[in-house]
Amino acid sequence: MPTRCWPAGRSPRRASGSSANCATPWRKPVPGPDERQPSTLGRLRLADDLRALGVRAGACLLVHCALRRVGPLRHGPATLAGALRGVLGPAGTLLVPTQTDGNSTTSRAHLEAIAGMDRAQRERYEAALPGWDRRTTPSQRMGALAEYVRCAPGAVRSDHPQTSFAALGPQARQLTDGHDLTCHLGERSPMGGLYAADGQVLLLGLGYEACTALHLAEYRLPVPPPERDYQCFRLVDGRRVRLDFRALDLDDRDFPAVGAALDETPLVRHGRVGRASARLLPVRAVVDFAIGWFGVHRLAARR
Repeated sequence: MPTRCWPAGRSPRRASGSSANCATPWRKPVPGPDERQPSTLGRLRLADDLRALGVRAGACLLVHCALRRVGPLRHGPATLAGALRGVLGPAGTLLVPTQTDGNSTTSRAHLEAIAGMDRAQRERYEAALPGWDRRTTPSQRMGALAEYVRCAPGAVRSDHPQTSFAALGPQARQLTDGHDLTCHLGERSPMGGLYAADGQVLLLGLGYEACTALHLAEYRLPVPPPERDYQCFRLVDGRRVRLDFRALDLDDRDFPAVGAALDETPLVRHGRVGRASARLLPVRAVVDFAIGWFGVHRLAARR
């Protein structure tokens, strides 16, 4: 009796160029590129990557993250947050940016949004801007991980209507309390607290343009940047209130350049977390390096 070479219900096909009685063995069709489902990454794999990169147990860790570049995660941002908190351990604190520059009439984001509008359109746009609420206002363009941490049980958020941060862990309140309105990212902000705690910064799938810790170096320059006017809105007892204040005119345009210089030093640890490129920075050493770099290169640029 001939050997059967096809699954039940399928007609035999003769091998090309052969008169054999047996059909060619049937094989399951290989899915095309659009049909293949990427394998998801789990918490344990990410935790291994974070430890290999050098994330310290018990540290205060600021994370700037482009989650999609990490890869498909089993439970989305919860997977990465769980891996981060697992590596940091019960004594570690996770810090993320939850900034909201869209509620300010003086921010770069706002000026780009109203470009090309006439006066009446600008007034309507400004009138529709919501006031910032520490508890409920979502972050803007900070990513899915930041929003997950902000909304997590036990998370606390610094009280700044433009440059807030959210944190989870035993030093969360210490990092986020006392965020002064006139000090976006300086000594009286979570950046000052992170420096005092000898924390770390993780750039995950992002470059130095996202590294808010570098702004702390601007505040510490012998001749800091000039001040300028700021305006934003917050909710007070359910009513939108306009805030006008003066603060440093922060400038991140040369952050990629100072980052390139940092990458040439042994201060920065490079690796991968999931499928994303990653840099781990010791905040004290990086801020101190940036102070010197800005002092030389920004001064030269002004000449």
